[in-house]
Amino acid sequence: MAAGFKTAEPLEYHRSFLKENCRPDGRDLSEFRATTLNIGSISTADGSALVKVGNTTVICGIKAELANPTVEAPGKGYIVPNVDLPPLCSSRFRPGPPGEQAQSASQFIADVIESSEVIQTEDLCIERGKLCWVLYCDIMCLDYDGNLLDACIIALLAALKNTQLPEVTINTETSGPEVNLEKRQGLQIHKHPVGASFCIFDDSILIVDPTAEEECLSTAQLTVVTDEEGRLCSLHKPGGTSLSAEKLQEFISRATARQKEIQKLIDKVIHSVKTAQ
Repeated sequence: MAAGFKTAEPLEYHRSFLKENCRPDGRDLSEFRATTLNIGSISTADGSALVKVGNTTVICGIKAELANPTVEAPGKGYIVPNVDLPPLCSSRFRPGPPGEQAQSASQFIADVIESSEVIQTEDLCIERGKLCWVLYCDIMCLDYDGNLLDACIIALLAALKNTQLPEVTINTETSGPEVNLEKRQGLQIHKHPVGASFCIFDDSILIVDPTAEEECLSTAQLTVVTDEEGRLCSLHKPGGTSLSAEKLQEFISRATARQKEIQKLIDKVIHSVKTAQ
């Protein structure tokens, strides 16, 4: 009976739960799904992380390459994020060039990197005007069940913290770079941005960490990114229900609580990997 109701009237099915302040998967409205993290999972990358938020699974691999700095920013390197939503992660995605959701997720991640200053691009410069690092951050979704952006940010932050770059010097005679793969050092992470995503049902009911189904049925979606100082780094709201200032404040305070939780998780995993080595 329930399965038939769910298929025929998905919105009514969800409303019947929301009335009781819970959700079809048993969570209460303000509860995040279990979040797990694994770092260093891709041995060929310079840094990597695999994140699961409920069933949503995202992997991030970071590859560093040497390049010439741009003329506009001779003292800076750059970071190039790319979010990939292959057909393997959900039947809603088709093979071929990146769709709208993948492009908007890549743009969102690029904005978060810039606004949060997680890494200062000056740190990626090796010799002004001559040589810098480019960090290619490839984020791939392996299983899509809603709340992609939160999972992408966690995967990116953990992978950046796991990244080790080789020492590079410039040969004075040939002016060419010399890379010492034996000597590596980590990146300087200046801030720890973490996202918290919400959905609004029927213009009024608020839920956190939505599943793919909840996203489809909601009247608005919102992602709030804050750092460890509680600073608002980014706010992503693609249309939908408008929000009052007090609602927004509530989102931000929930996001700051989530930030602390995720930063603890990342630090714990990194610490356990270090002790195991």
